[in-house]
Amino acid sequence: MKFLALIIIVLIISCIFYSFRPFINRGDVSIANDKEAKPKAEDYAQQREMMVEQQIVARGIKSKRVLDAMNSVPRHMFVPVGYRRGSYFDQPLPIGSGQTISQPYIVALMTEMLDVNSDDVVLEIGTGSGYQAAVLSTIVKKLYTIEIIEELGMQAAQLLKSLEYDNVEVKISDGGLGLPEKAPFDAIIVTAAAPEIPDPLIKQLKPGGRMVIPVDNNSYSQDLLIVEKDKNGNIETKSTIPVRFVPLVKGEKKIE
Repeated sequence: MKFLALIIIVLIISCIFYSFRPFINRGDVSIANDKEAKPKAEDYAQQREMMVEQQIVARGIKSKRVLDAMNSVPRHMFVPVGYRRGSYFDQPLPIGSGQTISQPYIVALMTEMLDVNSDDVVLEIGTGSGYQAAVLSTIVKKLYTIEIIEELGMQAAQLLKSLEYDNVEVKISDGGLGLPEKAPFDAIIVTAAAPEIPDPLIKQLKPGGRMVIPVDNNSYSQDLLIVEKDKNGNIETKSTIPVRFVPLVKGEKKIE
């Protein structure tokens, strides 16, 4: 009886093994070594094209400059490895330190709203992963970007340099103070929600310039604003869509 029981156990184990055998050496996941195979560059390129068509063009973004930028910047390189398979999904993703990389559509929308060109010098508040900076750098002459969280700012600076976005300069500082020594700017983009439009940023915006910024409203949400300064220095503000951004972090001034 013991011998028969042993044979039955061996047969059961064999059946289980052969049931899972087709999955052991799959291209995307290897059960044998418990590791995910890395997607190839062409896979990411295909995902990026689908992202642009299905998430951005389908929602009404028309600027060729913006669409070309979104199609060329490798978003997955700005996403932590653990979340990289979702790089081109229609959602924000965590990047550490309580911060996120914005949803692709929002990056494209804010870039189109900024309405910049190859002669412009732009200030970004909230470097984060560096993705928005990379997108803008393909369009503008020069981009200064400020990050208050030193670890994120240093990581973004190294990544942007390694990817040869050479017209981007990262500063570690309080973004609400702007960058007065490099002002005025043709455009300013803020990628974190402020309780109100910071006065230093208004002052550093060039006459004829434009700012895009999410600002808290009275309904416990945020409005994405377009702020324009005319040639006489008068300010006009237009509310566009409701959004949800992490809060703008304030701190002591520290520029590097």
